[in-house]
Amino acid sequence: MNPLSLPKSFEALEPLVATWALATQDARQQRRIRSTRGELRAFYDAMLPRLPDILTHVDGFPLGDLPPASARLFNLALSLAEVAPHIELYGGDPKVPHSFDEARFVADHGRVAA
Repeated sequence: MNPLSLPKSFEALEPLVATWALATQDARQQRRIRSTRGELRAFYDAMLPRLPDILTHVDGFPLGDLPPASARLFNLALSLAEVAPHIELYGGDPKVPHSFDEARFVADHGRVAA
């Protein structure tokens, strides 16, 4: 199986997998911080309409027991959760405006794969 493949009916999202299907919170946060406003917007626009279908799909499996293609899809959804506030609240700014430097925040669980 292709390591970038997604479940059937989600193939249109496969170009996002290499960049955004990241297994840890730290990796997702770093991807967001290193992205441009345009990259965040393009990812958000591609993912948001599919989110209900994605959640329905992954809900069909026990947490922690997702097949690899479904785990990649779930990781895309987690990246959307990381990106969405920056589109919806911060005007697309990849960093948190008017806040402390995010490099100071290190999640204890941030390196654990989802």
